[in-house]
Amino acid sequence: MSFRKRNIGLSTGGDRTGSVNASAQSQQAPSAATAAAAPESTPGVRPSPDDGRPTTSTGTPSLDNILAGHGGLPIGKTLLVEENGTTDFAGALLRYYAAEGVVQDHRVHVVGMPEQWGRSLPGLIGPADSVDDKQDKRKGERMKIAWRYERLGEFGAGIAGSRATSGDQSQPTADGSPDKRPAFCHAFDLTKRLTHPSIANLNYIPLTPSNEPLFTTIHKRLDAAIASSPPNTVHRIVIPSLLNPTVYPPESSQPDSVLPFLHSLRALLNTPGVRATAMITIPLSLFPRATGLVRWMELISDGVIELCPFPHSADALATSGAATSHEEPPQGMLKTHRLPVLHERGGGSDQNVGQDWAFTLSRRRFEIKPFSLPPAEGDKEGQDGAVSGNMPKKADLEF
Repeated sequence: MSFRKRNIGLSTGGDRTGSVNASAQSQQAPSAATAAAAPESTPGVRPSPDDGRPTTSTGTPSLDNILAGHGGLPIGKTLLVEENGTTDFAGALLRYYAAEGVVQDHRVHVVGMPEQWGRSLPGLIGPADSVDDKQDKRKGERMKIAWRYERLGEFGAGIAGSRATSGDQSQPTADGSPDKRPAFCHAFDLTKRLTHPSIANLNYIPLTPSNEPLFTTIHKRLDAAIASSPPNTVHRIVIPSLLNPTVYPPESSQPDSVLPFLHSLRALLNTPGVRATAMITIPLSLFPRATGLVRWMELISDGVIELCPFPHSADALATSGAATSHEEPPQGMLKTHRLPVLHERGGGSDQNVGQDWAFTLSRRRFEIKPFSLPPAEGDKEGQDGAVSGNMPKKADLEF
């Protein structure tokens, strides 16, 4: 007994191959048209491995790894970098941030600095992963174990390190050809100068006196520059040394002047259709964190980190901790006071807030790593072990 559907006419035995091929082609046509109409991914922007929001790199891989698990700075967020003392480590972070935007063909807006500042951007070396010296040294010593345990225990190999990489990735496509993806983060050399066609597109906003308040003029110029850009353009707003008396007039440090500007800047970054991020630096030696003005600036900002350089002494650097025989001594401590986390949506993680970090600035990188104290001064065995870096012997482990 055979089963067949009702209300369907039987064919007369004609060729069914043509009808099957026609139906298959009709089903494949919409999918091909959809694939052709799909927009290409924006260079330098990828979804956050934590909640999928668009994220861009700060130009410093180790800084990307501590930003609440997003693997970078989310679009529409601001990062406030505070620095103690007279050093300019925060300026190096700003230059990496601006240079990354130039390489990714983003629109970079520089507030309060002349064109000479843009000419001093560090030179491009290549993708960050391909020039990582530590990873190259560990290639020969790495154990051949399962791929998912390959980076277990390595700093930066958490959410951002295991799910998303920052270098060029070659993955096979449907037709078997390798899919070359652009790098998410690059490495730069501070001793060289960046030469890129997009460096001429830097938008400099000078602090010229006018009849209206200074920050009102800055906000209008930023708004006009973003509105006149093509859609889907990624913008980076760079504000070095905010409220510095050598750059800004005295009345700009009043709360009723700078706080409304930060409010309007945050509203501009969260405008629908605008894809922009901002990084701001402020000298704590002139405006301490104990003042109410700086506290309000921290509350308005999405992320706040503080750089505390060590005293400029070779002895202090050598014994300040976090340095072994194979690592460079740290140059200061980094404190995370606030991270770009959206608690109401459940995105991000604040597990790095309050932890002790150490930073080291070299010619090719700004590296952030966990801070650890050195052995006690009277512990001679511990000091010798830290210098030699050898494993303890079996006799030393017996009780």
